[in-house]
Amino acid sequence: MESSQITRSNVKDDFVSPDFYNIDALLTEEQKLVRSSVRDFVKNEVSPIIEDCCQKNIFPKYLLPKFGELGAFGPSIPVEYGGGGMDEISYGLIMQEIERGDSGMRSTVSVQSSLVMFPIYAFGSEEQKRKYLPKLASGEYLGCFGLTEPDHGSNPSGMLTHFEDKGEYYLLNGSKMWISNAPEADIAVVWAKNEQGRVQGLIVERGMEGFSTPETHNKWSLRASVTGELVFNNVKVPKANLLPGRDGLGAPLKCLDSARYGIAWGGVGAAMDCYEVARKYALQRKQFDKPIASFQLIQKKLAEMLTEITKAQLLCWRLGTLKNEGKATSTQISLAKRNNVDMALNIAREARQVLGAMGITGEYSIMRHMMNLESVITYEGTHEIHLLILGNEITGIPAFK
Repeated sequence: MESSQITRSNVKDDFVSPDFYNIDALLTEEQKLVRSSVRDFVKNEVSPIIEDCCQKNIFPKYLLPKFGELGAFGPSIPVEYGGGGMDEISYGLIMQEIERGDSGMRSTVSVQSSLVMFPIYAFGSEEQKRKYLPKLASGEYLGCFGLTEPDHGSNPSGMLTHFEDKGEYYLLNGSKMWISNAPEADIAVVWAKNEQGRVQGLIVERGMEGFSTPETHNKWSLRASVTGELVFNNVKVPKANLLPGRDGLGAPLKCLDSARYGIAWGGVGAAMDCYEVARKYALQRKQFDKPIASFQLIQKKLAEMLTEITKAQLLCWRLGTLKNEGKATSTQISLAKRNNVDMALNIAREARQVLGAMGITGEYSIMRHMMNLESVITYEGTHEIHLLILGNEITGIPAFK
């Protein structure tokens, strides 16, 4: 679906983004249309149900075809495969607006787009693209990405999941953990080692004998998204399901670059929501016969929130420009992911304090954002690993080896 055809929802969201440096002047009309359309969708479809879903640990699966109709799945995938054919800044703005609603919903969408559709588009055969991408784009199929293992998170090269060539098929064994979308996924893009020890991607379909997806329960975070394991017990994978375009660990890491880029924008969305809730509350809440917004310490918190959001917006816009030009590096993406999620988590904590005890209740979104961001700061490369990636870039010495 082309971005100009994105479905507009019933009720317009009156939220105005903090834009202290007039970054909107750097956006095209089409990019702003994409943002407002997704913003309205979140207002109508996500915001009314998200607190209840999080409290009850419910994944609103019925939203998948609606996200598909909106054009949120694979927005930068070419139109011929069901995607939106949009630029990278438009994709970032979509992630920003969805995460302003909820990080769990953004996780669902960004896994589908960056970690499932992207590798099939970038590394898949033409037959695989035609078979899977349109159904993923429409939300008919939900996908997941299998890289992390129980004993190999930050060190994916140590993965134990492997497959053997059995002539007519590949025999896959192993397991993956902390996999967003897994319990509901129709397909999984799984990274495993071949008999030569090289990492390759396989498309594993639900229903294949020996393939199971146990759900991860009792989460305090991302409670409106679904998380689980991928277990492969002598799974016979057709040879047509091997991604032929690239092998080696660089392939899944390139997918993670795409996901981390979206997360950098998503963090800005979560921070914006926390900031706006705190700002409005501070103007309305009275203590000592005047709004608490009149007190210096509250103004300090709000001023620092706005400053950090503005810096993160500039990071995103510049990174998006570089990505549109094909010039964004993995380390530049690492910097943005690390900075923006940390920024959002700090703003959530400060905003919660502005609201006092009210900040811990489901009447406001702040505590939900805070709990969600505790996951976001860890997945797709932990806060510490991204620091070491930058340290390696600066010094040429890999401290994580």
